[in-house]
Parts: sequence; C-alpha cells; structure tokens
Amino acid sequence: MAVSVPGYSPSFKRPPETLRLRRKRGRSLGAASSPAERPEPATRRAARAAGLPLRPFPAAGRGGGGPAGARRNPFARLDNRPQAASEPPEGPPRGQQEAPSPFLDSNQENDLLWEEKVPERRAITELHQTPHVSFSESDIPPSESTELPVDWSIKTRLLFTSSQPFTWADHLKAQEEAQGIIQHCRATEVTLPQSIQDPKLSTELRCAFQQSLIYWLHPALSWLPLFPRIGADRKMAGKTTPWSNDDTLQHVLMSDWSVSFTSLYNLLKTKLCPYFYVCTYQFTILFRAAGLAGDDVITALISPTTRGIREAMKNEDIEFSLPLIKENGPEKRKASGTGLQHGEEQAVSDEDEEEGFSWLEEMGVQDKIKKPDVLSIKLRKEIHEVQMDHRPESVVLVKGMNTFTLLNFLINCKSLIATSGPQAGLPPTLLSPVAFRGATMQMLKARSVNVKTQGLSGYRNQFSLEITGPIMPHALHSVTMLLQSSQNGSFSAGLYTHEPTAVFNICPPKDKVVDKEAVHEELANCGLHPKTLDHLCQTPILGKLSLRHVEMSDYIYNWRS
Repeated sequence: MAVSVPGYSPSFKRPPETLRLRRKRGRSLGAASSPAERPEPATRRAARAAGLPLRPFPAAGRGGGGPAGARRNPFARLDNRPQAASEPPEGPPRGQQEAPSPFLDSNQENDLLWEEKVPERRAITELHQTPHVSFSESDIPPSESTELPVDWSIKTRLLFTSSQPFTWADHLKAQEEAQGIIQHCRATEVTLPQSIQDPKLSTELRCAFQQSLIYWLHPALSWLPLFPRIGADRKMAGKTTPWSNDDTLQHVLMSDWSVSFTSLYNLLKTKLCPYFYVCTYQFTILFRAAGLAGDDVITALISPTTRGIREAMKNEDIEFSLPLIKENGPEKRKASGTGLQHGEEQAVSDEDEEEGFSWLEEMGVQDKIKKPDVLSIKLRKEIHEVQMDHRPESVVLVKGMNTFTLLNFLINCKSLIATSGPQAGLPPTLLSPVAFRGATMQMLKARSVNVKTQGLSGYRNQFSLEITGPIMPHALHSVTMLLQSSQNGSFSAGLYTHEPTAVFNICPPKDKVVDKEAVHEELANCGLHPKTLDHLCQTPILGKLSLRHVEMSDYIYNWRS
C-alpha cells in the first residue's frame, strides 16, 4: 500500500507545499503601486541578509501612473537600456503611418504572372510583397523635363487624374469614331493647340483620342484574353479551346501565325513598321526597326529566357549577347551564339584550368591540394547559368541579320507553343502599332470617372480617366500629348507595367552614333506621329525599371520609376 507523503498531490493539480509560486502581480489600477506595499520575496531577503548587491526592485505595473510605472520589454534592444525621453521614436506611431499612395504599384497587379512561371516562387513572392522596398534602392530620382523618357515596356493600365473633367473622352459620335479610324489607317498627323478651352466641343481632340487607342493583334479570339500570355493560365482556365486536341486545327493556326509573323518582320525590315511584340507563354520579344533606341540595325530583345532557350539558339548559330551579364574572357565566348566548335571550346577550358591552378605550382603545394575535376567545374558553371533563368538578368539581345535567323528559329521552334494547359496549341500573340497581314484591329478600353475627395476646404471634384489593354510605347506618348492640351498642362498618372517587359528599357553599348535626321527620313512612313517617332528614337535611360508615376504641372513633367 502506498505511503502518503505530506504535501504530495497525486493528481498534480497543486504544487507541493514546499514550493511556493509567486502570484502574478495584478495589472489593474487597484494593484499596489509602491514597493513598500508588496511583500519582498524570500530569496531577495536572504540575498540582502548575505550582503549581496541587488538591483532596484521593479516598479509597479502599468497602473502605477507616471513614466516609471510602465515596465519596458527587456528584449526590445540589445543593450537593454530604457529609451530616454529626449530620444525621438524609431518609427512613426500607430495611426500616424504614412498615407498610402493613390496609385497602386504595378507589381501588385502583375504578381500572379510571375508566381506561376518562376521556379523560385518564394523569392519572387517576397519581392512582390514589398514592391516599394525592392525598387527604392535602385530608383532613378524624380526628374523634371518637358519630355518623358522613352519607356519600351508594355503597360496594362493607365490611370489619369486631373482637376478638370475627362467627359470629352466618353460617348464618341459615330462620325468621330469613323474619322479616328481613318486617321489611324492613313497615319494622319494631327496637331492640337497647346490649350483647348472646351475639350468636349473639340472634334479634333476626340478623333485624335480615338486614333491613339487603336492597335493590331493576331490571333484574335474574342472569348480569350490574349495578353498577357505569361501567367495567363488562370484567366484562360475553363475557356473553350477546340484546337487543344485537334492537330489539324493547330497546324492551321500555326500556319496563319507564321504568315503574319513574316509579314510583320518584312514591314519592320522595310521601315514601314517601327516595332512589334511577340508574346509567348514563356517569354516576350521586342523587335525594333533600325534607328529606334539609338541602334543602327534591327534589334530583338527576349525576356525572360532560360538556359534551354539560349542553348537552342546557340545550336542554330544565332549570335546573341547578355547585356546585363558581365562578359569577359571565356564567359563572353560562351555567351556568343556563334561560339567555337566543341573541340576548340574544350581546349580553351583546359587552358583556363591550367592557368587557374598555375599558382599552386609556384607555391609548391600542387600535390597537397586536390584539384576539382572537369565535371564539377562544368556543373558549377551550369548552376550559375540556371540561377539567372526567368530573371531580368537573363534578357537576350539579338542584332542585325541574326534577327532573321531568329525569325526562322521561332517559326520552327516546337517549344514556342504550350503542349498542355489552357494555352496548349495556341500560337503566340503578335502586337503591332500598324496593320499587317492577318491582323485584327483592336481598341484600348477607356472610361472616365468623377469622384469627390475631401480636402482642407471641404469636398472637391476629382476626375479620372482609366485606359486598359496592351498599351504600347507609342500609345502612351500619344495619349499624354492629347492630355497636355485637354487638361491645360496639369494632370497626374499611375502606370501599371507588365513586369517581364520592364527590362526592355536597358541601353546596351552602341556601335556608332545614329543620325537622327536620316532616321526621321527613313521612318517617315512607319505610321507614327513625328513627335512620337522622335520620342522613340531616344536612347533608353530607365535601365531595368519603368515609369510608375507621371505628373505634369504647368506643362512640365515630373516622373518616377
């Protein structure tokens, strides 16, 4: 029979009598506020009797009142010292946080596009969760000028705001709509005054606005969103795709697409088309005519790319470069599509290895240190190549006659089209500012909204104009020119970028300086306004960034990327 021990609790509901737990100090206002009113612990009394130095007895709880009444978290700072009253707080207090910007960052709108395609989902998701922090360190400071820098990225949405109404952009008459389409097809140059007193009564303004919203698309399937294509599986899920299981229909679609793609390239080569985009489910390509962006030859930028795509281009003898990767020595030879033959590459790599380990022989320790074998070195280089896949640094630049080889490569490339999923069997999207064979005329969607916002002196009217769709560089410049006249040189805009195309604003090294007057004469029939053409001939300065916010005041632009 078990012997009962005094103070022992078999159910462990109460501690033994020999162990006394100090009750938690009360936090209410009625708790004792002075050390004299609280009993001193036995361990503290024993330490005091032994003559040991003691820390001051902790102050009362929060109900004690006064600055000494609130206990401080000992883990708040490493040095564990209380913050002096004269020191300013480290961050803004709650309730006084910085007000959110009226324009959302475009990364928040396009984050799903990258999450579906990029293997490193965790890193990319963190990048989009803090869009302002990710770009703050590399931001180009706000600049003031009478002209905006050229932006080669595709915008998905523009939101203009002004103190003057945008009602002139709504409900175009049938005659005005027809006139705008004719002006676009005939590339009619429209010159507006610097300021328009009554924009709603200006027929020229309304027709020019209709003209600036037109773009050309192939293929055109009204029930499917054909832009953007990267990360568009969710939007296309559940849509009717009769070609997904029909090889004959897929062959017909691809044949028509090849004809349209070749037609666009021929227009670009003859300088009747300034530029166009090829949007696949994996990457986007920007083809530019000679003379644009300061280049004297036809150029093509591909972003983002993978090691597989780059290796396939090398196998087709397509010369290309990686503008954002430092190319020197063997790396430059490796990045070139026309590189050396296999035997020559092996000889070059052997020479590099011998040079890399020659310093061991000079020190006399070559036998004591194990050299890495050729296979491990090759694997290390391959890992480095794969790490930049799907990133802006993987952008590829193709120049000159190699763009024609790239054309044939893309037409015959089977991996250009998805083999599974909602985009299976669907050819890439072609976007162009001018008409081409097999293209369909499309319109950007525009709508104006009037709201009342609270100001210091009460409520005031705030007018906005929203434009959605694949907004190409020429359309952005044309619309801003119109608003400069209609809004009397005062408006602001939030620009939402299709993120994979932001890297198109890089400026690779130029072989020679381009004569702008000669370029204007050669591209006079490309279908763009002369001011827009002059704008696109500028050398890009935004780098991997794009325009995010634009504000005009007294006909002076203030922009931020």
